[in-house]
Parts: sequence; C-alpha cells; structure tokens
Amino acid sequence: METVSLKNQTVAEFVLLGFYDIPELHFLFFIVFTVVYALIVIGNMLIIVVVISSQRLHTPMYFFLANLSLLEILYTSTVVPKMLEGFLQEAAISVIGCLLQFFIFGSLATAECFLLAVMAYDRYLAICYPLRYPLLMGPRWCLGLVVTAWLSGFMVDGLIVVLMAQLRFCGPNHIDHFYCDFMPLVVLACSDPRVAQVTTFALSVVFLTVPFGLILTSYARIVVAVLRVPAGAGRRKAFSTCSSHLAVVSTFYGMLMVLYITPSAVHSQLLSKVFALLYTVVTPIFNPVIYTLRNKEVHQALQRLLQIKQVETSG
Repeated sequence: METVSLKNQTVAEFVLLGFYDIPELHFLFFIVFTVVYALIVIGNMLIIVVVISSQRLHTPMYFFLANLSLLEILYTSTVVPKMLEGFLQEAAISVIGCLLQFFIFGSLATAECFLLAVMAYDRYLAICYPLRYPLLMGPRWCLGLVVTAWLSGFMVDGLIVVLMAQLRFCGPNHIDHFYCDFMPLVVLACSDPRVAQVTTFALSVVFLTVPFGLILTSYARIVVAVLRVPAGAGRRKAFSTCSSHLAVVSTFYGMLMVLYITPSAVHSQLLSKVFALLYTVVTPIFNPVIYTLRNKEVHQALQRLLQIKQVETSG
C-alpha cells in the first residue's frame, strides 16, 4: 500500500475503531443513528426554509437561528456518515482526510461556540433594552457578528491543524474513536506532540470559557430583568425559555470543556466517546426543538408555508 507524503508522514491511512468493543450493538446503533441523523438534517433544514420564506422571521434572532441550523447540519454531516460506516465495516480514512475532517468539524464546533454567545447577547439586548434593540442589533451588526463567528472558528482550528500536520505518524494507525478527534490522534504520533497539545489547550481555554462566560453573564442579566417583571405567564415563559436554552448550551460547552480542557478527567475512552456523542449528535437534534419548534411564530410560519404548498399542489 502506498504511503501518503505529508510532512514526513509514513502512515497511509487511519482506521476509526468507533465502538468496536460492543459489536453486538452495531446494527442497532446503525439504525438508531441513521434515524437521528435524518431528523437532524430535516429538522434544521426546515428551520432554514421557514426563516427564509417568512418575512415575519427576518429578524436578528431568527437570522442567528438559521445560521445555527446550518452549522448543526454541516458539522454533524462531517462526523456521522463515517461513524455509520464504522457500524457496518472497517472505517478507513486517509491521513489527509483525517486532518481535513478534524479541521472542518473543529472549525464548525468552534464557530458554534461563538454563535451561541452571539445569540445569548441578542436575547439580552432584546429583553433588557427593548426600545434600543433595533438600533443596537442592526442588519450590518448582525451580519458582522455572524461572519466573525464563522471565520473565527476556521482561523482557530486552522492553526491547530497546521501544527498537527507537522507531526509524524509511523506506528499504529488505529484511532480509538468514531471520528478524527485531537487526543486520540496525537497519541499515535511518533514525533513530540507537546507544542500542538499546549497550543490546543490554550486555545480551548480561551475560546470555550470566554464565550461560555458571556452566555452565563447574558442570561444572568436576563434573569435579573425578568425578576423585576410582575409574576405571571410572561415571567414563566421567560424562565422556561432561558432554562431550556441554558440546558442545551451547558451540555454542549460542558462536554467540550471536559474533552479539550480537562481530558484527564475522562478515565475511559468509551466514556469519552459517549461525551462526544452528546455534542455531535444529541445537541443538534434538540436545538431545533428548544430554540424554534416551541415558538409560536415558527409554528405559524410553518403552517403558512404548508398552506401555500398545498394550494400550489392543488392548483
């Protein structure tokens, strides 16, 4: 087999082991995660279509939500198909393909960290400064925030991938994971990975804790503002929405922090894979439900869209 020449790489390809230690569940996992993946794509695509087609949803909040849905589709599609392949056969991936998968997935996940912080900030302005909100969150500012979130993700993970590409892989080529993640990959390096590890740790601390801190601060201020409102349905709805958002955000950030800032806290590789599943598969399927499908405006826009399609079909 020919080897791939990439910065003195001598390994031709990697094999993703996935959940190799429970082969009796592979077919069940394949069915379950195929259905989940289809729901993620359909649910998030539906949100994008509804937001684009409804003039009433052309607001900053739904603009951010549409971008979040696109991120969910892309980064889940980067990982899940290869994971599904591993349930049916040996999932081999080239060295270049492995680094590319890590780069795309990591960049999109990092971009989501920034976007979730932007969304929390948007809700903070809308609730705490309702009169000034249209001025504070204008179209250009919204577009700038989204572009910054996307570009920041690719810039941060681009640096990490450049450092990983300098590593030499000449020994075992079996990655004990269902996708090319940082820690399972660098442990296979024959050369010293400390520069890549320290850089990844430093970037993870900054680009995970800072957005998460902004989210917590935004929601804390929202809670304080809501508590000033007389008790009633409005307060209950606000608390319900905030608690749902925080549950999803905390799961997403919590798993990323455990895996990339304190990886030593995970003593089992199987547990590490379960944690990875939470932010690669579980969070993307709950985001449409938490953020939009419980929203009356989205329901109404979806009903109008379906009515238009029915009229066009019958006509």
